[in-house]
Formats: sequence, C-alpha cells, structure tokens
Amino acid sequence: MFFLTELGARLKEARLAKGYSLDDLQEITKIQKRYLIGIEEGNYSIMPGSFYVRAFIKQYAEAVGLDAEQILTEYRSDIPAVQKEEVAQSFTQSPSRHKMKASTNNKMMEAMPKLIVALFAIVILVVITTLYMQKANNVPDIGGEDDNKPIEYVKNPNSPQTKPEVTEEDDTEEDAQPQEPVQTEPEVVQVISPGVAEGENTIYEVTGTDTLKVRIEVSGLTWVGIRNEQRQEQVEAKSYNAGDVIEHDSTANNYARIRLGNSKVAKVYVNDEEVPYVQDRTTQNIILKLVKEQQGQ
Repeated sequence: MFFLTELGARLKEARLAKGYSLDDLQEITKIQKRYLIGIEEGNYSIMPGSFYVRAFIKQYAEAVGLDAEQILTEYRSDIPAVQKEEVAQSFTQSPSRHKMKASTNNKMMEAMPKLIVALFAIVILVVITTLYMQKANNVPDIGGEDDNKPIEYVKNPNSPQTKPEVTEEDDTEEDAQPQEPVQTEPEVVQVISPGVAEGENTIYEVTGTDTLKVRIEVSGLTWVGIRNEQRQEQVEAKSYNAGDVIEHDSTANNYARIRLGNSKVAKVYVNDEEVPYVQDRTTQNIILKLVKEQQGQ
C-alpha cells in the first residue's frame, strides 16, 4: 500500500484546484490513469522506466498549471535518476537502420538504368520540339500589298445621333451651380484597452460599442466558465473539447469573468475581435468590462 508523497500531494492538490478528475487529466495529458495514480502515490515501480517518470511528472505539472522545471528541481531527490542503460537502448536498433539504408541503395542501383533511358528519351523529345519550332518560325508570311493599309471606317449619314453634343454654354451652366458638401458621420470603432494583470486576473475595458458579446473557441481539452460581476454563473463551468465554441451575450451585465483552465488552447473574442493575452499563464481569468460613452460628451 502506498501513501501520498510530498510531490504527489502537491500535484494532486493542484489537480483538485483545477477541478480535474483523474479521467480528465488522462484526456489532457494522454498518460494512462494508473501511471497518474502512481505519480501521486510515489509508486514509480509501475512506470516503464525512470526516463518516463520524469517525463510524466513534467506533463502532469504543466497540465495543472505548475512550473514543471521548478517541480523537477525542487523534488529531484524524490525522483529516480535516468539510468545509462535506458539511454543506451536507443542505439540497439542501429544495425537494422544500416540494413534499411543498404536495401535502399540496392533498389536505387536497380532503378538507375531505367532512369537513364527515361532521361535520354526526354532529351531527344526536347531537341525534336526545338528544331520544329525553329523551322516554323522561319516560314515567310505570304500576303498581299493591301495587308499593311490602315482600315478606314465610313460613317453612315442616315444613322441617328444617339448622343447630343455638349456646348460650352451648357458646361458653364453646370459648373456654375454650387455643390453641397457631403457630410459623413464619424465611424465609431470598438477599442479593447491593454490588459492590466493582477495575479491570475487580466482586466480589459471595452469602449466604442454598446454590446459585449463573448465567444471562446476551443482547440483542445480545457476548463471554461463565465460569471458576472456578482460571481453568478452565466455559462456552466466544465471541461470542453477541441472544436467546441462557447458564446454568451454579457451586454446586460456590462461585465464578464472568463475562467480558462488551459488558455493555450482557447481564444477569447469580444464582438468578433480577438482579445490578446497579456500573461503567459496556463490557468488565468479574463475579465471584460463594457464602458459605455455618456450622452452629451
């Protein structure tokens, strides 16, 4: 029976803080559930090797929002070191690679005569085509002396005039009439302010618009939830898969707090304009505030 090690307890605490079950973490990291349990319990004997222990711990830490390199350094005494024998195993397959290379060279040598014949045929075809084109270009043009005369067009005196001639007087009258200037209203453009980072939160102000329509496009497994300023849930917080799109009209609240479990695989849009991330955090909150312009200003 195994008990949680200090490293396993820290990883499990971070996983629960994300709201992930072991099944959720298995989907995110693609690591088998029994290996995840082994990491939390410190049971490294079930792992394929010490190299995989470090790799699995690093993937686990990144998935729950921890600094993987810091975790590996801080708990290096608890993690088994990579044995030289495991590294040497990667070279045991080299003879088969040499055999494959030799087999490939043999096939190339067998195909070489066919390639030479094909290349020779292409060269002959190109020479014949070039000689034919030169012969065709040397054929003189046969034509009468009238070919170089310009073509004269005779106007039919009986054809009606479809377009009246414009006199100078008409031009003067049209130019004399003043034209009224065209007034155009200034176009209102939406502006998303540079985000202000406060811990896990990044706060943005949205101006130049009366709507706050939020859309999140997901390209991988991640936790997403949307709340209003009173922390009331607007969109159910849960795990979403690649290809899912979460939409919510937060105009009535003038506020939206978006919780992202893995911001690396999620893009946030406000009124179809993408919100740039200020922080390079895996787990973070995007807070959007709609600031409407007051009338009379």
